[in-house]
Amino acid sequence: MREFKNKIETEEQLRQLIGVPSELVNKKVISYLDHNCIEFISNSPFLVMSTADKFGFCDVSPRGDHAGFVQVINEKHLIIPERPGNRRIDSLRNILSNPKIGLLFFIPGLGETLRVNGKAALVTDDDLLNKMAIKGKKPLLGIGVEVEECFIHCAKAFIRSGFWDPDTWTEKTLLPSASKMLFEHAKLPGTSVDSIQKKLEESYSNRLY
Repeated sequence: MREFKNKIETEEQLRQLIGVPSELVNKKVISYLDHNCIEFISNSPFLVMSTADKFGFCDVSPRGDHAGFVQVINEKHLIIPERPGNRRIDSLRNILSNPKIGLLFFIPGLGETLRVNGKAALVTDDDLLNKMAIKGKKPLLGIGVEVEECFIHCAKAFIRSGFWDPDTWTEKTLLPSASKMLFEHAKLPGTSVDSIQKKLEESYSNRLY
């Protein structure tokens, strides 16, 4: 990281710069899903999942479905359905070598998020997967999570970014094009931006479940 000249090397240096958390922040972490956390998860249609392999190489992946798609089994366990994707299975391979996982749950329009950390396993129990079937199709597998800590996270990032405020959104025609990025990154012969866009649209229309 030669591009960065001044780096913090110790937690003591970091604390001198940032300070210490309040008593409320220190005490807000619980080790189980209480009724508040369960209600939050039941209203969440989207989360991001953080995993790392045995070498510490990290990955963050989105998961989304109808509100409440993540099933809470009890106060210490939940399960996330694994729907059809691009078959890279980055998160799944990471879990096989390193079960540590971090989840961040979102509710549209709400600035606060719910953070859940714990240990994950890849689950194929039919009695659990059948409950998460959509259009007659059960998930390929589930990501079971044993909860070790969970806590609410404040809304400052959403307030600063204006994330939920449509008035701050960039006009759609000016946004980055996924098909253009895929075309220029993959450089596959016989493809074009248009052909890749059609593949994306077909996948979005016919292969969500």
